[in-house]
Amino acid sequence: MFSGIVEETAKVVALEQEGTNLHLTFTCTFANKLDIDQSVAHNGVCLTVVKVDKPNKTYTVTAIEETLKKTNLGLLKIGDEVNVERSMRTESFLDGHIVQGHVDQTAVCTKVEERDGSWYYTFEYDLTTGNITVEKGSIAVNGVSLTVVNSQKGSFQVAIIPYTHQITNFHNIKKGTVVNLEFDILGKYIQKILEQQIDGIKELLSKK
Repeated sequence: MFSGIVEETAKVVALEQEGTNLHLTFTCTFANKLDIDQSVAHNGVCLTVVKVDKPNKTYTVTAIEETLKKTNLGLLKIGDEVNVERSMRTESFLDGHIVQGHVDQTAVCTKVEERDGSWYYTFEYDLTTGNITVEKGSIAVNGVSLTVVNSQKGSFQVAIIPYTHQITNFHNIKKGTVVNLEFDILGKYIQKILEQQIDGIKELLSKK
């Protein structure tokens, strides 16, 4: 479980394909504090640490084929930055929102606007997945907990303050960049319940 409050960015230092799996090695300031089996979110994707090289401040995680298909991790190159967050402690403040680390789908950045020191990013995503955003609702973009503005069918905007722009990989996002999306878990449950109720009503009506 995560909060969407990114700690820093980690840099990709090695990529190794093994069958359909991809082993990714990163370096960051807290790498030598990690343990094997610990969970870390990478661009919002929860992955398990499988190797730690504390002297060199690197660690390795493995992404399976399903993860590579649904996220932007398969697009990473050596030197790229990813947003990282260690799992939330039970005594921690929930400064962002409930983020599971289970990416729902990717989106493409279609516009970046700078407005008096802040930045507005517009993203478009595939509507056929059934995911939706709501105005002022929560969404995780590359693992960053953000508030939706200008919610439209298949698109939305988020506003980034200078601190978030600096500490996350949002400073690398431009038109055409692919990002990971995790929609609000509460909203997904409500949507599912309503769909089941509607299906039930349709079934009753069809029997009359």
